[in-house]
Amino acid sequence: MKFDQITDNGNLWAVRYDNCLDNVLDAILDQWNDVRWLRTLFKQNIGDLASYFKITDVNQAIYDTIEDSERLQCLIMDISPDANLDEIFRPLENSRTSEMLLGKEKARLRNTPRHASWLRIYAIRLDPGIYVITGGAIKLTRTLQEREHTLVELARMEKVRIFLIENEISDMDSFTDYLRELN
Repeated sequence: MKFDQITDNGNLWAVRYDNCLDNVLDAILDQWNDVRWLRTLFKQNIGDLASYFKITDVNQAIYDTIEDSERLQCLIMDISPDANLDEIFRPLENSRTSEMLLGKEKARLRNTPRHASWLRIYAIRLDPGIYVITGGAIKLTRTLQEREHTLVELARMEKVRIFLIENEISDMDSFTDYLRELN
């Protein structure tokens, strides 16, 4: 597992899993713009799309996904150096009220024009305003536990969290030390 720096100020990182050429942020953004991949996903999950979002037109779902992906990419990638990532990322569990060590977080678009956005970017919070992206998903159900593709993202997030703990990484200072030891 490697870590790619996304923002120049070092506040946003993305995991590059073993045997992968791209980091997860690049991979999910590519996937969310792949019409064939999206068509397959939405056809396989048309029931969820219809019941949760009231959308039965796969082409509309593809269009909405690509549009939302571009907006989310702008939000994540075009961050000014003084931007507060804590305003973008929120606790994964909506009921969590306190901070936790290496907390699991999610980012999504707010105030989308037609319906709530189903795009999610998942990350581990190293310190206030500092995140490591672990993956992302199209969430078409109320909880992540309801579908295989979102369960995979939960597992990946936990795998990264365990990796960080096993390598004695608990904040940005220890993360920096770990990266320095690799070079």
